[in-house]
This record gives sequence, C-alpha cells and structure tokens, in this order.
Amino acid sequence: MKAPHVTGQCAEVLTLIRQHQPLLSFVLTADHAIPEAAARVHDLRALGFNIITRIKPKVSFRGRTRRNAALYSLGSPEWPYPGFLTGAEGGSYDE
Repeated sequence: MKAPHVTGQCAEVLTLIRQHQPLLSFVLTADHAIPEAAARVHDLRALGFNIITRIKPKVSFRGRTRRNAALYSLGSPEWPYPGFLTGAEGGSYDE
C-alpha cells in the first residue's frame, strides 16, 4: 500500500519535517509562513503519517525564550498503514 498523495501546505510541512527533523513549530510559522502548522500536522496524521511531537518546556528562538514549543519529526515507518495512529496522534511526550 502506498502513502497518500499530499498537496498544498500539508506537502510543504511534510517536506520540511523530512528535511530538518526535529523541526521546531516556530520555524514553520515564522520562517515558512505556515500560520496553522499544528493543524497541518494534524491533517497529515489523519492521512496516516507517523509524525511524532515532542513538547519542549523552553527553547530559544530568535534570541528569545519561548515556552511549550513543539518539535516535529517522522517516526519509522513514515506511513505505516491507514488507521495505524487511530487514537495515538503520533505520540507525544515531555523531555
């Protein structure tokens, strides 16, 4: 079974996560003008992509301390099969 075809901002988010993982949510919104990055990640998960979210209590971004920032990365396999993530939302944990 093949992963679904992804277009638009979802495709952009998926490409950026693949290239830069783990990818800070602020990079998506500030550097790539994707205002609803978390919604796009949710959409990708709904398609079956294994996106892992780690919440960092504090990060430095553009010289300022930001709190509760999301870091996105892809699990292995990237796209296991439809329904794999049902109820799990890709996993989330504090570090």
